[in-house]
Amino acid sequence: MINIRNLVKAFGGRTVIDDLNLSIAKTDRIALVGANGAGKTTLFRCLLGHYGYAGDITFSDVPQHRQREVLSRIAFVPQLPPPLRMPVGELLRFSEATAGGQRSVMEKTAMRLGIDLESILSQPFYRLSGGQKQKVLVTIALSRNAQFMIFDEPSANLDPVARSAFIDMLGERSRDCAMLIASHRLEEVAPLVNRVIELDRGRVVLDDAVADRLQAGEHFDCSIVLREPHEPFLKTMKEWGFAASSGLKFTGRVPAAETFRFLSLTSRYAGIIASLSLGGVNNKLN
Repeated sequence: MINIRNLVKAFGGRTVIDDLNLSIAKTDRIALVGANGAGKTTLFRCLLGHYGYAGDITFSDVPQHRQREVLSRIAFVPQLPPPLRMPVGELLRFSEATAGGQRSVMEKTAMRLGIDLESILSQPFYRLSGGQKQKVLVTIALSRNAQFMIFDEPSANLDPVARSAFIDMLGERSRDCAMLIASHRLEEVAPLVNRVIELDRGRVVLDDAVADRLQAGEHFDCSIVLREPHEPFLKTMKEWGFAASSGLKFTGRVPAAETFRFLSLTSRYAGIIASLSLGGVNNKLN
């Protein structure tokens, strides 16, 4: 469905996406993980045509530069809501006209997320609370008949009830579209995804099918390097049986069945992690 070949994106001489190659099938539901600055959001922006880049991106054999046709197939929820000044009602009408959103579906989706669209139609979008903005954007995305959905930390501003409803609705759509989800709440998306991709410095360092990882007794070799010593992180890694060197480098093994829990845990320390490598699967320990 989506093929990315030799993708490179740099800002001012700093390479953020470094010769990235990736294929996404129409049945893939991918958790995209990696430390802050790993290139996740930049990859999304390249897929959406927001950034120029070197390399090739095609959607079902349609080149990415045919942007209108490509965007008609994609639903996107950004990490940071845009500062739109238009009223919510105008935004919904715009979505209906340009992105194929259906108002009846929007209303049902919004109610499940715990927001009454009628009560905010006249309010400028930028004046909504963070949670309201996120619910509106999720509502618009899920109302579309998209072939591919991209979510960048979609549940960050959602309350627990809305997060649960959001995950349920993603599950309901999982058979009719591909999904690429960047989230620090990996424990929430774990039951939903069938593939995990980790980026580090703009490269794919892990690409694993979930079903292939969950065989009892399998382990990943893991290496983590911190930017600076951090006592709570040191304590956490010791609990996982990791060896520490100079308080900055940690090495150990992660049970394959615990990968999501481990990545969810380490994502809380993304600001201090310089690199994280989760290598190939090893045989069962004796």
